[in-house]
Amino acid sequence: MSGRPIFIPRPGERKGPSGQPRLARDWRRDLRIWWREIDHWLLGLVLALMAAGTLAVAAASPASAHRLSTDETTLPALYFFWAHLRWQFVGLIVLFGTSMVASRELRRGAILLGAAMLVGLLLVPVVGSEINGARRWLNLGFSLQPSEFLKPAFALILAWVLSWKVRDETLPVMPITAAFVGLIGVLLMMQPDLGSAILFAGCWMVMVVVAGLPLQRLGYLSGAGVGLLVLAYLFYDNARNRIDTFLGGPTAYDHVDLASRTLGGGGWFGTGFWLGREKLRLPEAHTDYIFSVIGEEFGLIACGLIVVLYLAIVLRVLVRLVDEDRLYMILAASGLTALIGGQAFINILVNLQLFPSKGMTLPLVSYGGSSTIAICLTVGMLLAVTRRNPYLEREPFDLAAGFEREEQA
Repeated sequence: MSGRPIFIPRPGERKGPSGQPRLARDWRRDLRIWWREIDHWLLGLVLALMAAGTLAVAAASPASAHRLSTDETTLPALYFFWAHLRWQFVGLIVLFGTSMVASRELRRGAILLGAAMLVGLLLVPVVGSEINGARRWLNLGFSLQPSEFLKPAFALILAWVLSWKVRDETLPVMPITAAFVGLIGVLLMMQPDLGSAILFAGCWMVMVVVAGLPLQRLGYLSGAGVGLLVLAYLFYDNARNRIDTFLGGPTAYDHVDLASRTLGGGGWFGTGFWLGREKLRLPEAHTDYIFSVIGEEFGLIACGLIVVLYLAIVLRVLVRLVDEDRLYMILAASGLTALIGGQAFINILVNLQLFPSKGMTLPLVSYGGSSTIAICLTVGMLLAVTRRNPYLEREPFDLAAGFEREEQA
């Protein structure tokens, strides 16, 4: 009698040729397919940014822990570093898990997530928690900022709606998406959160241009955007105060000036790890102004490398889309990339004293709780929509022709 163990299948399982449960064999097969289709370069760039962020949070943690300590509670120097590691671990699980989801299920999940976060935005002015004069968070036993999780869902929902035009050219997809982003903008400005409102509007602009918006209408939209900013300055106190502070020049103690001095305090090569002094006066050193901490302790060259990594992510996505033949995938990847790149661009400009302060973190680098999960969700969706079968030949989508080519098919 053979000594090989006898496999007894569980209910719902079938025995494969090798004597192993079919579910286990399917799981390994799916993992191999995922590894074959995932963009390894894009994944590597993302992980490199997260590693740089871990080091940056370790550098900034003592300064923030000291500022936030009280007479009753003294935070350990590495308090935010250890917390960041925990959030990053959860974020990586979300990132890899999301990147394995098929495009159809991903779209359905985005619609459900977007609906839930839109309800969250409606609730924030009523029951939201107020921090530093802004009401942006819901207290659910942990602090949740609905706008952060709405961002990736927003990009996929817009891509889905804009791609309807392929099937029916009479559908008013532009007005529908404009109304959607307008509603979100109004809800965000009530918090107030003008920076996120600008980011959502910028993402929408990128996506409608990619979708084939005529240049004439693009000019109209640009003019309307300038007009809205003027109205915001005239009638919206939050925008007026930030713009006046920016145009009037910084004072010796405002956040932007402190960030600028911290950024340049280390010269080209930095003061060295934990040797920075300017960061000790910098508020939000581990979040909004972590780019300045990188500049002081690791030097302007390290800051340049961070910028290069963001640019490389954007360019890598564009290269990945060159042979894409599905409009929905092109729009989804463009929107998600615009969100990540746009947020990084705004944060870096604020630290360089070239943009009004927006209270916006540096994606994949700054410390964050739920915001780290949200940005990892965004990256996971981006990895999912850029997955490609390397053995499948595609006919590139003609972006110059917009929707016309698809309408004739």
